[in-house]
Amino acid sequence: MALSDIPPATGVLLIAPPMMQDPNFRRTVILLCEHGVDGSFGLILNRSVSVQLADVVEDMDHYTGPLCAGGPVQPETLHVLHRFGGRVGETVEVKEDLFWGGDFDEIQKLVRSEQTTFQEIRFFLGYAGWSPGQLDAEIEQDGWILTPAQNDYIFDVEPEVLWKRILRTMGGEYALLSNFPDDPRMN
Repeated sequence: MALSDIPPATGVLLIAPPMMQDPNFRRTVILLCEHGVDGSFGLILNRSVSVQLADVVEDMDHYTGPLCAGGPVQPETLHVLHRFGGRVGETVEVKEDLFWGGDFDEIQKLVRSEQTTFQEIRFFLGYAGWSPGQLDAEIEQDGWILTPAQNDYIFDVEPEVLWKRILRTMGGEYALLSNFPDDPRMN
């Protein structure tokens, strides 16, 4: 029995089941930004890091929102999700009113001019990646729960509560999983 009937696709969330022990993905929520025959690319939405964006990129003091660990692959790279669409060139539409990447000079200008809020833009260090067929195989083995992404999950819910909030919102057996103890041996 599969944990989810939704197929992996751009704009879908991968939710780690509570039994997942891999420390890179334990209790994570990942937004798939690309999924296809060449592999998959996603960003972990609920892992904040202790540094600020200004510590990573010069002159970005105006951004006070969370900086997240997007995944274990290339943690020195910076990625961005935003709601700017046509206001920023070279973006990739992930779903309606949600975009990934784009011309970083334009993004910096928007942030520096204080025309943005962290309800419109999020930054990530690193990413989660899968080779061709790898993610599909993990899903077949009930390695992920899939659900459509909602923009409020990305921009309006604090990263620390996102995993639990989404499972509860999904209801039924998923709501029960949201209460699964961190260490079931201690229950």
